[in-house]
Amino acid sequence: MAFISIFLDALPTTVCRKIVLMLCSLMMSLYLLYYLTDLCHTMSSPVRSSEEESNLAGDFGEWQALRRKRLLHKLQMQGYLNGELPEKYFRELRLQLQPANVKQQERISRSLAANPPSTLSFSEDGVRKLPQAIIIGVKKGGTRALLEFVRVHPDIRAVGEEPHFFDRHYEKGLRWYRNLMPKTLDGQVTMEKTPSYFVTKESAARIYAMSKDAKLILVVRDPVTRAISDYTQALSKKPNIPSFESLVFKNRTSGLIDTSWNAIQIGIYAKHLENWLLYFPMGQILFVSGERLINDPARELGKVQDFLGLKRIITDKHFYFNKTKGFLCLKKPEGSSKPHCLGKTKGRTHPNIDPEVIRRLRDFYRPFNMKFYQMTGQNFGWDN
Repeated sequence: MAFISIFLDALPTTVCRKIVLMLCSLMMSLYLLYYLTDLCHTMSSPVRSSEEESNLAGDFGEWQALRRKRLLHKLQMQGYLNGELPEKYFRELRLQLQPANVKQQERISRSLAANPPSTLSFSEDGVRKLPQAIIIGVKKGGTRALLEFVRVHPDIRAVGEEPHFFDRHYEKGLRWYRNLMPKTLDGQVTMEKTPSYFVTKESAARIYAMSKDAKLILVVRDPVTRAISDYTQALSKKPNIPSFESLVFKNRTSGLIDTSWNAIQIGIYAKHLENWLLYFPMGQILFVSGERLINDPARELGKVQDFLGLKRIITDKHFYFNKTKGFLCLKKPEGSSKPHCLGKTKGRTHPNIDPEVIRRLRDFYRPFNMKFYQMTGQNFGWDN
């Protein structure tokens, strides 16, 4: 200490001050460094819900199981079935392909958590995928019949219930939507149908955001007949609703059609189609005739199979005429060996409508129909 005191006394005052300040700064820097290091060790890792972690771990586990299954199947097809490889080889291979230890799976699951899969969900029976094809409309046009018919095809997997994702449940996200889809194998097409998409303005943009390559199927029907069918369905649920004639017109005397009534609004196909063409080219939309789907389903289903890039498997042999229903029904629907017709809610008898009201409705729809024919390049014959 005496030496330091003598040394400092020998130095000028300004130099001493600088040395003291440097020493103080160094001590403060060292203290701050130790403090931050200790703080890092005591901080908790990012928090994830147990449900999210279990979902991610499940996705990885299912993917790993599917990978093992496909590899074994491939080797068996190429080797064992040809008598080239003994069964002992596959037993050893199965042991080698057992799941990784728990700690390794946890590390991989944490890695997946940073980039969770949003479009695929793996399982041993196939993969849940977002739909490549969607029946977007129209209500009371024949969408349920089309869905039941196409499900006969072994390469089409479709949701039975209407998901209503793009018009009612969009806030639930694509993961929720994907989990509604059936499991599919390579080469199979995932499909869903929700007829209200066609008349919901936001649906086109939302489907495009999911997949700009999505294939859209639109089943259309004579808008006058469609409106009456729509009313018939509503009448079966609420017998006390006003008459069809009173709902059609804003003023019966003037003959002004009430286009705010949903049953009328849906049938203005050209107006709704314009919105879809802002996002999808005409080549990605298939127009199916609701009338031909009833009278000649095999022909319309041939177009659907071609549109989806599938082999034409559904033919005339899959249908028979049901005298009670008055239309063609499936001989062997998916998952059944018995003939099947659509439920009792399909093919209801329409109420008698004043012919003058029908004539005025046809006059109202005619210019919209002509525009629709021009847009699609097809004459559906509703004005003949």
